[in-house]
Amino acid sequence: MDHHEDECRAGAENHSKQDDEEAVAHLEEIKKSVEAKMALRQSNLNPERPDSGFLRTLDSSIKRNTAVIKKLKQINEEQREGLMEELRSVNLSKFVSEAVTAICDAKLRTSDIQAAVQICSLLHQRYKDFSPSLIQGLLKVFFPGKSGDDLDADRNLKAMKKRSTLKLLSELYFVGVIEDSGIFMNIIKDLTSLEHLKDRDTTQTNLTLLASFARQGRIFLGLPLSGQEIHEEFFKGLNVTADQKKFFRKAFHTYYDAAAELLQSEHGSLHQMEHENAKILSARGELNDENASSYEKLRKSYDHLYRNVSSLAEALDMQPPAMPEDGHTTRVTTGEGASPPASGKDSSILEAIWDDEDTRAFYECLPDLRAFVPAVLLGEADPKANEISMKMQEQHTEPAPESDQDQQAAQDAAEVSSDSGALQEGKGIDKGKDKEEKDKEKIKDSDKEKGKEKDADKKGENEKEKSKGQEGTNLEALLQRLPGCVSRDLIDQLTVEFCYLNSKSNRKKLVRGLFNVPRTSLELLPYYSRMVATLSTCMKDVSSMLLQMLEEEFNFLINKKDQMNIETKIRNIRFIGELCKFKIAPAGLVFSCLKACLDDFTHHNIDVACNLLETCGRFLYRSPETTIRMANMLEILMRLKNVKNLDPRHSTLVENAYYLCKPPERSARVAKVRPPLHQYIRKLLFSDLDKTTIEHVLRQLRKLPWSDCEPYLLKCFMKVYKGKYGQIHLIASLTAGLSRYHDEFAVAVVDEVLEEIRVGLELNDYGMQQRRIAHMRFLGELYNYEHVDSSVIFDTLYLILVFGHGTPEQDSLDPPEDCFRIRMVTTLLETCGHYFDRGSSKRKLDRFLVHFQRYILSKGALPLDIEFDLQDLFAELRPNMTRYSSIEEANAAVIELEEHEHSVSADKANNEKYSDSENSSRRTTSNANSVNGKSIGNGTEENGRVHEDIGTVIVIRGVAV
Repeated sequence: MDHHEDECRAGAENHSKQDDEEAVAHLEEIKKSVEAKMALRQSNLNPERPDSGFLRTLDSSIKRNTAVIKKLKQINEEQREGLMEELRSVNLSKFVSEAVTAICDAKLRTSDIQAAVQICSLLHQRYKDFSPSLIQGLLKVFFPGKSGDDLDADRNLKAMKKRSTLKLLSELYFVGVIEDSGIFMNIIKDLTSLEHLKDRDTTQTNLTLLASFARQGRIFLGLPLSGQEIHEEFFKGLNVTADQKKFFRKAFHTYYDAAAELLQSEHGSLHQMEHENAKILSARGELNDENASSYEKLRKSYDHLYRNVSSLAEALDMQPPAMPEDGHTTRVTTGEGASPPASGKDSSILEAIWDDEDTRAFYECLPDLRAFVPAVLLGEADPKANEISMKMQEQHTEPAPESDQDQQAAQDAAEVSSDSGALQEGKGIDKGKDKEEKDKEKIKDSDKEKGKEKDADKKGENEKEKSKGQEGTNLEALLQRLPGCVSRDLIDQLTVEFCYLNSKSNRKKLVRGLFNVPRTSLELLPYYSRMVATLSTCMKDVSSMLLQMLEEEFNFLINKKDQMNIETKIRNIRFIGELCKFKIAPAGLVFSCLKACLDDFTHHNIDVACNLLETCGRFLYRSPETTIRMANMLEILMRLKNVKNLDPRHSTLVENAYYLCKPPERSARVAKVRPPLHQYIRKLLFSDLDKTTIEHVLRQLRKLPWSDCEPYLLKCFMKVYKGKYGQIHLIASLTAGLSRYHDEFAVAVVDEVLEEIRVGLELNDYGMQQRRIAHMRFLGELYNYEHVDSSVIFDTLYLILVFGHGTPEQDSLDPPEDCFRIRMVTTLLETCGHYFDRGSSKRKLDRFLVHFQRYILSKGALPLDIEFDLQDLFAELRPNMTRYSSIEEANAAVIELEEHEHSVSADKANNEKYSDSENSSRRTTSNANSVNGKSIGNGTEENGRVHEDIGTVIVIRGVAV
């Protein structure tokens, strides 16, 4: 097995080496070809034509020249050398026009172009009138009307002839046979004429020619070349003016725009025909031959045009045109006909419908109204109870006070029990009495009965109006409280209160109030839906009325495309989704709404579909009875998202809705198991630590077994980026506090921080940026707590500026566009820079800020956030410091600063030298006094004089400086 692997590895290495050798050989071949063209160009630009005496020595016979001219009609690479030898041996000075005609009539392939260029170069170098005649002959190919050529010739042959001729003209221009680039302007002007767009075949031919010319002659359009130096040197000698390049670019781009418009028009025609064919197929089941052939012809024409336009766009370094998707017909299958979901799990093993117990309780555990409200108020009492309540209501002729809840409940119950229609209590009672009286006393006077009936009607109507007025006031107050019910308890309480106002008219008003929820208050929809679900257990008409209104509104809004209706659409569909989760709205209604959106998956329908899925998509996907159909809908949704060219916002909406309903399967994350002591350390540092507990945390850390915990504690201190950024100073404070008892630990913390900063500079990994910023803040806080010296801070600052510069890895360690090191410096100086305001540290900071400005200017234009941070930094630390605007000013300031430092150091060295001389003189004077026996006073005077002399010298050097 190992032997086989070694053989495979050796074979792969040999294959790779062979590929490298082939690439090198190809480059050498290109280089030789370009060098040969350059040499040929020099020969053609400065031809050394033979004189007439030399030409007379060559064969001038008609027979020989005719044979050579015939061969010029069949130029190819195989016969090139032999044909050139024959041309060198004959005198064609009297047959130049025939030779030109033969070359112009030759059927050249792409592989024969270079051979034709060599032959034309030879004839150009021998015969002065060859090139002008050749140019005129080749131009006739593009302007057939002027030469009287056969206009009925085969279009394909003419197109191939134009393409080979255009290539030949370009190559002849590159090698110097043709010196005037203006001839191409006439050709391109004719090819890019918008009149040709009326003829589809001519348009296809011209697009092909223009794409070929753009690829071959990028120098004419001013397009960037291949990048190889030898190519740049070759094209440098071509005299294409800026005006000519501008003309070519304008002509190409204008024609490309017109061709792109034609392509879009043809795309629309194609889709319209597809739409009509779909209707015919739906009606008849098949297409006739005429429609099928017309569609096939249009399809081929469109494909050909699209390829040519895309080829021209690629040659011009432009993006090919993007065709708009058809917004009228969307090829989607229904939920039932879609393929089964590839969920990767058995349908019997479904996930829990609800994410947690609270959510399940909200949607499934509804209050039992029968336990809170008397049955008579719910319309479920027996007829005897209703009759008794009506008699009690009849006896009380005076209006009931508002505080008397029992009488109001009796009135409501009487109204509910009369479920058939108008619920007119007084009339019903009096009619019942009249019927009994007619049964007992049939001979009563009819006039007396009518009088009694009128009196009873008046009493009933007055009582009804007063009762309704009281109910209306209470219902209006209840409806006004609806928007404030933003919890389960509040909405349940309001539901119970409504039961005491239950009547058919009040139920209608309640449904209208629920339906008119503000379109911006989507958070109320779950609570409103809970109220409807709770009432539906006893009042079936509440849910049916609301669903009917929501469905009618959806059908009305689905075709509205204006921006004003988007919030109303979202409110409507989310309300339906919430009712679905309470099992009030049937799943069929939800799927019909979703299908309507998918059938026209554009504009607001995308938002509506995504909001519906976000509301109840996961519920339907996890419910056993709807999981298959919901999975089919989700598959259709993602298929449409991949087919449609959605904008980024809609694409994100679709993905979020899909993965909310059907999260990607992934293995559970394995939690890292830590020893209890390590868990306690992390709890102290990352959970408990704050301003009020820092003393407690410090005491607890001191109690740890340091011999065992010190390495892990150091590791946790280095992970300051995992805690809160605002608490890094607390970690630094702990470090300073622990340094009194464990000095080696504090030193290790500083070493680790500096090492982490250097590692970050060496790697320059984007994923480490948060960590690096936290470490810079940590270092600054360590200085604030007097745990590091200012020299460490400035050494780190200079290290950030210069690390990696001047090395081969400079571009990877500190790319020109990377401004992260600036952010590191600003973080450190914002943390501790305000302490560098006096003494030597102030001078050090001033010096560093000059170098820092030069580094900033080397980065070019800065992002706005970094520029604002720099402005705040300089305003805080050095508000009066000059901000340089160019790299030249910064360089001059750095040079001036270095010269000043050099002069100061030189003065310091001279001062030390004179100080040494003074000490030597002092010692000599002292010895002389002791030897000569002079008084101490003389010595004092001498020393005084010496001091005066030295002082004089210092002043003089000071003036000299």
